[in-house]
Amino acid sequence: MSGAGKVYLIGAGPGDPGLLTLRGKAIIEKADVVVYDRLVSPAILGFCNPNAKMVDVGKMPTHHKVKQSEINKLLVQFAVEMPGATIARLKGGDPFVFGRGGEEALELVSAGIEFEVVPGITSAISVPAYAGIPVSHRGIATSFHIITGHERAESNGELSLDFEALAKCPGTLIFLMGIANMDFIARRLMECGKDPKTPLAFIEKGTTPYQRTVMATLETAGETIARENVTAPAITIMGGVVELGKTLAWKKNLPLSGKRLVVTRAAKQSSGITAKLTAFGAEVIETPMIETRTLECPMVVSHSERSAAESKDLDLRGLVPSMDSIGTKCLQSDRIQVVFEDLKNFDLLAFTSVNGVESFFKQLMAAGLDVRVLAGKKIACVGKITEKTLLERGIRCDYVPEVHTGAGLGKLLRSVVDANGVVLSERSESKDLLEESRILLLQGNLADDTLVEMLPQATRWVVYETLPVKELPEWKREAVASADAVVFASSSAVDNFVKALPGSDMAPESAAMPRFAFCIGPMTEATARKNGFETVSSDETTVDSLVKKIAEYYAR
Repeated sequence: MSGAGKVYLIGAGPGDPGLLTLRGKAIIEKADVVVYDRLVSPAILGFCNPNAKMVDVGKMPTHHKVKQSEINKLLVQFAVEMPGATIARLKGGDPFVFGRGGEEALELVSAGIEFEVVPGITSAISVPAYAGIPVSHRGIATSFHIITGHERAESNGELSLDFEALAKCPGTLIFLMGIANMDFIARRLMECGKDPKTPLAFIEKGTTPYQRTVMATLETAGETIARENVTAPAITIMGGVVELGKTLAWKKNLPLSGKRLVVTRAAKQSSGITAKLTAFGAEVIETPMIETRTLECPMVVSHSERSAAESKDLDLRGLVPSMDSIGTKCLQSDRIQVVFEDLKNFDLLAFTSVNGVESFFKQLMAAGLDVRVLAGKKIACVGKITEKTLLERGIRCDYVPEVHTGAGLGKLLRSVVDANGVVLSERSESKDLLEESRILLLQGNLADDTLVEMLPQATRWVVYETLPVKELPEWKREAVASADAVVFASSSAVDNFVKALPGSDMAPESAAMPRFAFCIGPMTEATARKNGFETVSSDETTVDSLVKKIAEYYAR
């Protein structure tokens, strides 16, 4: 159909977001609509375009939230009503392995809608692998067979399986969606001659933090399911290869296996900690609670401006306009015009965050300048992460405090002697403080007053603004509620996290969020405790130190 949207039938894999294909990820990152099933991991939903229309059509084992026929029509409807749009149909596993993707594709063909299939990693192979069970193994199984465990024949309502053929099959048998019928399946296989001692394993919620493997034999299948309360989603694997799982199981040995952690860092900063936590076996739900936007150009908040604002009980954040109010030109206050020409007035530049570094250099490049304007100037930063970011730009820091806080940086800079040999803390306050200032602070609009109070001679340039995330989508709230802990990297993230969830006046006592938090630095930890969280803080204000602390905590 000319001009209609295009539908992509995408396999999301078994659950682990690392098993989503690159092609699938690229499509959902730009999709205008995402139609997803219940088995799609919330970590994968986190990759979706934040502006996409999210449609949950998830089906439960005993209740179809949206009937398949309705889903088929829904895909056609979106394509027709949204010309040129990208519609992602995100399905657990592979769309063509008992995923009814063929039915959806036929509906699209009938309506003349263009579509593409993006294969996914099927749970039939990947879930046993995560349990240490190879589906084939030399000398044990030279074939494997994937069978649906719940499809019934239309004529008599019985399972449409050839039990005699399956009982004689020497290869590995893998049943998908068959837990509810497994007692019957096991008895029929034994009636048809399959050895009652055949090893089998039930693997629940495979590749997710909640993966569980329960071993049994064909003759004990039913009683084991009842005794161990095995529930869907789960697969059943039968054959000699199951025994290898007792030796080759690897996922359960990872230090964070079975843990779901919510990471609240800004999206562009979360990839590092997410990768490290994932490597240790955790499922990470990236839930940025703040977003930062580089201002068109720096805005100044000097000591004199602060004093004037405070005397009038003004909100200092009001001195920093939003991007919408800035337009294409630099605004200027009544006192100070902020232009990069003013850099010549400063001997030392102090960066208090990675965002400050990135935003400053974006503005510098936009002004047609580069790092040469910093020649001869001293550079200070608050901690190792900011120091590393500067080093990546070819700039070494002259001053990094041992205590990675604003107070630590302020204490260090107070001890620095300026070009005239006068200790900053002893400078005369009778002169015009702005003209006298030789220190420039590069910060965001919500930075606290610690450095300004410790260094009253300094000038503060606001190079970026921080905006809170006001609301979380339903699927993310559900994922957060079931998490084991939250990871906080800033006080503002703590405050915004509590405000963004339902029942925030009762949080974290409410079921809307975990009660436990891992924090970077003492200030973040203090804010988390003030909001009622039990906390553990990293020894240093670095991602590596935080990840190490998380791993050590769960290894106890």
